[in-house]
Amino acid sequence: MAASLLRPMGPSRPQPIDRTRTMSESPPLIDPGTRKQRLRQARDSAAVTLARLQTQHPTAHCELDHSSPFELLVAVVLSAQTTDVAVNKATPRLFARYPDAPAMAKATPQEIEPFVASLGFFRAKSKAIVGLARSLVTLHRGNVPRSLDALIQLPGVGRKTANVVLGVAFGCPAGIVVDTHVSRVSQRLGWTRQTDPTRIESDISQLFSADLWDRASHTIVIHGRRCCEARNPRCSECSVNDLCPSAFDAVRIGRKRPTLRTK
Repeated sequence: MAASLLRPMGPSRPQPIDRTRTMSESPPLIDPGTRKQRLRQARDSAAVTLARLQTQHPTAHCELDHSSPFELLVAVVLSAQTTDVAVNKATPRLFARYPDAPAMAKATPQEIEPFVASLGFFRAKSKAIVGLARSLVTLHRGNVPRSLDALIQLPGVGRKTANVVLGVAFGCPAGIVVDTHVSRVSQRLGWTRQTDPTRIESDISQLFSADLWDRASHTIVIHGRRCCEARNPRCSECSVNDLCPSAFDAVRIGRKRPTLRTK
């Protein structure tokens, strides 16, 4: 056997994925042993993973347009099951007419509906934000509270919405924001095996110091939107595809199971 063909024997190490590969080429094969090793190391390497994702998405930020905590709170409530782009198209007229909680509290849901009619579930959302504004006036003199406990007592406000407001408006999130993108990406990265948002938040928040929670949340959200998509994850374009346990097989992980239809 030619000397040039000899290879030293020993434990193999995971090799970085060649990022020059084009989308048209077959994805690289990653053996099960390597995937298991990456999964075991996923939480320990979370800081490195996040740093790379932040480099990949250096401008990641909350993409809901707002000029006050109240506007942000309303925008987050309106963003449920729709896109930030759609919300940003609807809110300028809404906030011009109802700029604060006292103004919106005087409106009826029917008066709000024309301003948000372009959004899904607009009737329910109109009722929700009017109720929210009235609660702010009644309980907090029209101001948005700065604590998680107070925020989640407001109608239509859960931990995700509260953490967005606390992080973006006040710089003091109580944890990682967990939406559908964060849930999916964190499962694919091996940071959590949970499916309940509160448990996912707990798992991820433990990986990073509190001063990183806000930026980490936006970075993971943007990565989920622009790279690690649910149906078409772009693993060849991902900056952590040499660390991710799900690389090039991610489509099966972190997605909701399809509902079976009965005839």
